[in-house]
Amino acid sequence: MRILFMGTPDIAADCLKALYEAGHDICGVYTRRDKPVGRKQVLTAPPVKEVALAHGTPVFQPRTLRDGGEDENIRALAPELIVVVAYGCILPKSVLEAPKYGCINLHVSLLPKYRGSAPVQWAVLNGDAETGVSIMQMDEGLDTGDVLACERIAIDPEETSGQLFDRVTAVGARVLCETLPAIAAGTLRAEPQARENASTAPMLSKEMAQFQLTDSADHIHNWVRGMNPWPGAWFVTAGGRKVKVMECRVAESHGEAAGTVLATKPLTVACGEGAIQLLHVVPEGKKPMDGTSFAAGLRLKAGDSL
Repeated sequence: MRILFMGTPDIAADCLKALYEAGHDICGVYTRRDKPVGRKQVLTAPPVKEVALAHGTPVFQPRTLRDGGEDENIRALAPELIVVVAYGCILPKSVLEAPKYGCINLHVSLLPKYRGSAPVQWAVLNGDAETGVSIMQMDEGLDTGDVLACERIAIDPEETSGQLFDRVTAVGARVLCETLPAIAAGTLRAEPQARENASTAPMLSKEMAQFQLTDSADHIHNWVRGMNPWPGAWFVTAGGRKVKVMECRVAESHGEAAGTVLATKPLTVACGEGAIQLLHVVPEGKKPMDGTSFAAGLRLKAGDSL
């Protein structure tokens, strides 16, 4: 199939690689503009751009698809299908209707659940037992189009968002490639989304990563997993220290007051409900360390308040 691909981050780059390997004719790639990255603000190309250039495919990086001339450019490329994976730019109606088979999108949730930019993270934050991938026929709404194919994925109760994202990416790339022949053959049955069951997955921020030790142990555990690797869940100690938590486990023990240290090997702290083991932490201004070393540095002992 002659495909115009639109995407930007790593998940999109992996899907683009899979399309090349499957033998599709990628007539062009649209991606976001190069961005300054890191402390030195080095201008860096999106992962999708690097994959496309390595295969000799033309790359286009307009500010938006409403910029003058983009409709004509897309029609000139003459794609049969536009494939969108985490592009980060709205497709106007003129673009949606340009190809023979329209535009499809790989979304990493079981639509209509978790429409939006961070579906994998919110599945973990909410402690869900499963997530999945959906191939959607795009319309003018935000992740509202009919679903052409989907596959469920179990979530391990100790899995972080980063670990789950790696697995979801691999499944998504495979399902995308499996779906394309059926689109060309016209054998897929598009299923409208049950709008009454829709939920959203807004972008994460550093501020929302904060949790309180008065929260339940289950909530803290999910919050730490869901905010890993970015932005990293954190709390503030009774002494005013900001501590980022990168790994934790729900403990069997309980304490009367939230924040009470129940043990130091491993560092176990009472929560509003239950208790949590803080296994790997990053105290503000310091290097990552295990919870026991953190407790030793503060000379904490059982009965103290964190």
